[in-house]
Amino acid sequence: MRRVIVIAIIFLFALLPVLPFVPRFWITLLNTIGISTIVVMGVVVLTGCASITSFAQAAFVGVGAYTAALLSANLVSPWVALIPAIALTGFSAYLIGVVTLRLSGHYLALATIAWSITLFYAFGVSDLLGRFDGITSIKPVSFFGMPLRDPSEFYYVILVAVLLSMLATHNFLYSRVGRSVRALRGGRTVAEANGINSTAARQVAFVYSACLAGLSGWLFAHLQRAINPTPFGLSVSIEYVLKAVVGGVSNIGGALLGSAIVTLTQDQLQNVLPHVFGSNQNFEAVVFGIALVALLQWAPEGVWPSFSKIIRTTKKSSKKRKFKMEEGPKLPIAPLPERNTILLNVEGLSKSFGGLHAVRDMSLQLSAGEVVGLIGPNGAGKSTTFNLLTGVIQADSGRVVYRGQDISRWISRDVAQLGVARTFQHVKLVPEMSVIENVVLGTHLRTRSGAIRGTLALNSSEDGAAFAEAYNKLERVGLSALAYEPATTLALGQQRIVEVARALCLSPALLMLDEPAAGLRKSEKEKLAELLQSLRAEGITILMVEHDMEFVMGLVDRLIVMNFGSKLAEGRPDAIRADPEVIRAYLGGVT
Repeated sequence: MRRVIVIAIIFLFALLPVLPFVPRFWITLLNTIGISTIVVMGVVVLTGCASITSFAQAAFVGVGAYTAALLSANLVSPWVALIPAIALTGFSAYLIGVVTLRLSGHYLALATIAWSITLFYAFGVSDLLGRFDGITSIKPVSFFGMPLRDPSEFYYVILVAVLLSMLATHNFLYSRVGRSVRALRGGRTVAEANGINSTAARQVAFVYSACLAGLSGWLFAHLQRAINPTPFGLSVSIEYVLKAVVGGVSNIGGALLGSAIVTLTQDQLQNVLPHVFGSNQNFEAVVFGIALVALLQWAPEGVWPSFSKIIRTTKKSSKKRKFKMEEGPKLPIAPLPERNTILLNVEGLSKSFGGLHAVRDMSLQLSAGEVVGLIGPNGAGKSTTFNLLTGVIQADSGRVVYRGQDISRWISRDVAQLGVARTFQHVKLVPEMSVIENVVLGTHLRTRSGAIRGTLALNSSEDGAAFAEAYNKLERVGLSALAYEPATTLALGQQRIVEVARALCLSPALLMLDEPAAGLRKSEKEKLAELLQSLRAEGITILMVEHDMEFVMGLVDRLIVMNFGSKLAEGRPDAIRADPEVIRAYLGGVT
């Protein structure tokens, strides 16, 4: 039914230019909305998915527009100029991204503002680009020898470009590389822990969004057939961000809706406000400012998500996005080390934060196939030790040797490549993803499809195998019935189990669990214990931080006790239970 509605809407828009009662000005507005939508889709990818705030999108539109105009002026066919316009814009974004994406937060936003201003004035002072007068007499696009000079004729080029851009962006965001970009919404720590190169993911998002802007620039140049720097300034970039926020910064549909709302409202305000205030001043900026504050107060996710929620609440059930699963070739599985061989050897590990010694001279050893518990009171340094072992933070001193390799200075994603998977003390799921999408992130290192294959939907077989693997892991942890639910709707204990399933998708030799039983009911803890025992039987080594002594005592082969950042005791559960130092420091008299 949804597909029929979409086709009907597309058919209706295709008919608009030939309907006699449709004013010509409507077509002009729709052309503006369409070109803007393509740029705003890039903002959705950047801000809504990769958590990058950029104010350089209008400048990238300018790169595409000026490239198209220059090539057209040299008698190159506009269709031939399309690829260079997109490619040069993407390459410009790549070069800028190499320098800029090392920054984060407001520093990154300020850097994109600087680039926006720089490119704007570069357009304006270049003799080659016509300085601030720009380039005129741009060659029109032709279709089978017929020049498309009229806006109603060029309308169809824009319509097709919008539809293809939406399809490509949808394919991209739900591909392997697109999921790595969306994983950034959960934080760079969780992305890197699953083997995702977060810097590369940010760079891909930056370049992809610029390519969309380059396409928009090509359309703009051949629609207007004359360009100057004005439409490519900072204020226009801010307007693109506004459109994304209004429509819904995390939704492709929000790009279209936000562009339509802002463009149409802006047009009406420009007509009405001068009569209301008796002046031609730019009062619409004031109105937009007030409206944006109200929107952020009452619908912070934007109009599209708010509208979708209303629709869902009026229905008894809502259709959830499901993913194709392949029953063919399985994903590669890394061989496990031989049992009882030394898997991990840690010597003299220390880490201080200012004057606080979080971990001090910590040493431990793990043999392949055993389950070891790491216990201690709050603040003992257990989670910090986990972060040191997995490369989330770097130790001040000491050595970490895993399977014969010194990984003391390795970063998190490189450690993950060796088959080390982990969960976190504070659950780290991507809130905008479903349960199964969060779990499939764990297959990232076991798959290979790139951005181009994903955008062209040429990765269905590998993607299907990845989702089949994720679903199997959810079945194993007992959450397959919730596979397509939003991750944020699950109880905290269930979210922890989702993290376990995601870690298993990495095909680990060493599984590191940080308080996996926290928030679980007794029956759920029993199922978790059964799962961990079965993993041990398969030869997977488990290092576990846990505060539930009843749970951990009956499960582990050995216990390591930490206190004040140092190792207090080590031994079998019975010996630790009877150790007077441990009783005094942690167990509080439990025997």
